[in-house]
Amino acid sequence: MGYSQIGIILLSCPAIWLVSRKDKWKRWGYILGLCGQPLWLYSSIENGQWGIAILSLWYTYAWGQGVYNYWIKEESLNE
Repeated sequence: MGYSQIGIILLSCPAIWLVSRKDKWKRWGYILGLCGQPLWLYSSIENGQWGIAILSLWYTYAWGQGVYNYWIKEESLNE
């Protein structure tokens, strides 16, 4: 198992777990998810998995949207 695979596990598993929470820790899941995306992209391109590479770009957008909504846009924290 390569370093990128270990990084994917260490970042993506807690990211999904955190965003499913209802408390203030939810917002950290978006940070971890966004941090894991370069690893997903690298791994998929390195292995010629172009469908996963394209999906990774979509996930990057989605994680980024969560970062914007929970970290940058103040009023969304009160919803």
